Amino acid sequence: MASLRGPQRARYVAEMFGRISKRYDLLNTVMTGGRHYAWRRMAAKSAADSGLEGCALDLATGTGDFALDLASHPNVSRVVGLDFTPEMITLAAQKAQRKSLSQTLEFGVGDAHALPFADESFICVTVGFGVRNFIDVPAALAEMVRVIKPGGRVVILEIVRLEGRGLRARVLPVYFRYATPLLGAALAGNREAYTYLPQSVESFLRANQLAELMEKAGLQDVRYRSLGLGTVAIHTGVKPLN
Repeated sequence: MASLRGPQRARYVAEMFGRISKRYDLLNTVMTGGRHYAWRRMAAKSAADSGLEGCALDLATGTGDFALDLASHPNVSRVVGLDFTPEMITLAAQKAQRKSLSQTLEFGVGDAHALPFADESFICVTVGFGVRNFIDVPAALAEMVRVIKPGGRVVILEIVRLEGRGLRARVLPVYFRYATPLLGAALAGNREAYTYLPQSVESFLRANQLAELMEKAGLQDVRYRSLGLGTVAIHTGVKPLN
């Protein structure tokens, strides 16, 4: 995995998530103690509360939970969810249909690095647990900023590298590295995918580093809130009005 770059890595990750798609929600619930639902609701509220009305975009939408949360806000008229994994998109569309939200939500396969939308098409863009899988984070952030309206928000919910050198910063990554593959093997029958998960976190950014990239992409008032003992963060940035 470490030797893969660019399109090869993207295909590998998409195929891997396709294999675990049917167990994806279960593993998220087990690994976060069910907290991922509350975290998404918090992030969705932050994204939607910009004062704008219109369509929202959810990238790396997976099985669609973030998109569903966005759709619950009255100022969001429609939600588009994109993911690089077709199997995830199928599950997301099925969720929307079960909740009678097929007219409000639209799901499709797409690349966050080259969004098929015009400038200033959305009131917000969200990403839940997907940015660390992007091949080029600055390029993807630039695309997010391009497609949101002035005053709109980019909100990212992500697992981040712990800051500092204290006991927590040393112990939690080790636990994550060894416990996660065991859970993946037991509950999803796929140790490989859940070996990749802690590896992707170890090679990702700290919360303050992601905030810096968001500012460099042109967002202002960038801030983040740490959750899950500092292992998870919700980042929010606003596109300038001019």
